[in-house]
Amino acid sequence: MYKAETRGISVTVQSRFVEEESSPNESRYFFAYTVEIVNNGSEQVQLRARHWRIIDGYGSCQEVRGTGVVGKQPVLEPGESFCYTSGCPLNTPDGLMAGSYTMATVAGESFEAEIPAFSLDSPHVRRSLH
Repeated sequence: MYKAETRGISVTVQSRFVEEESSPNESRYFFAYTVEIVNNGSEQVQLRARHWRIIDGYGSCQEVRGTGVVGKQPVLEPGESFCYTSGCPLNTPDGLMAGSYTMATVAGESFEAEIPAFSLDSPHVRRSLH
């Protein structure tokens, strides 16, 4: 489990390899990740947008930007949370994801809430110790 907090917005991520959606012989590896966003602050916020950096096992980086998450722009009162699960295909058996959510306050102020960097690991990774 990976966790970051920015201005009272806590983001926790857990990832897992999805064997049934993967085909290692075709260099297709699928990962699911579950994110919980908790408003530990004192003001209402709304998640407006997301920005992901997805880095595969070769070090290639893909950036993804979009409105909301899973088709929603949740509003979180103090103490409330929002949880969702999404997925990411890679052409390597391991990788890394990190990013941020653009949050907006009732007063219209925007800020970036950090999404902690988290690893995408499959059992198909060949590791060697030097």
